[in-house]
Amino acid sequence: MKDTLRLAVASGDGKVINQHFGKATQFIIIESDGETLKVIETRKNSPACGTLEYGGHAEDSLERCVALLNDCDAVLVARVGGGAADALESRGIEPVEAPGFIRENALAYAKYRLANMRK
Repeated sequence: MKDTLRLAVASGDGKVINQHFGKATQFIIIESDGETLKVIETRKNSPACGTLEYGGHAEDSLERCVALLNDCDAVLVARVGGGAADALESRGIEPVEAPGFIRENALAYAKYRLANMRK
């Protein structure tokens, strides 16, 4: 049974979950036991959607973005579209719309999910 979760957080400033999954330029990777947070790393991302500057909607851009988070249990975002949510779920990554402060929302999510995994 897992004691911690690995979460990817879509944040432009490192304080708030404020990016749409498809437009996230980076993901902060966090491990949490529901009581504490540990920042592991920040992963730069080429957004799956947006302007041509970011690759537009290239066929493999969503797959690259999802693969970047392959070792995560969930991704916390401000918003996520249906296609991206399906792609994440197919890899066992739970998409969670949780706009707000990273610390507060990541701890609440980890505590809830870990408690439900133990039942």
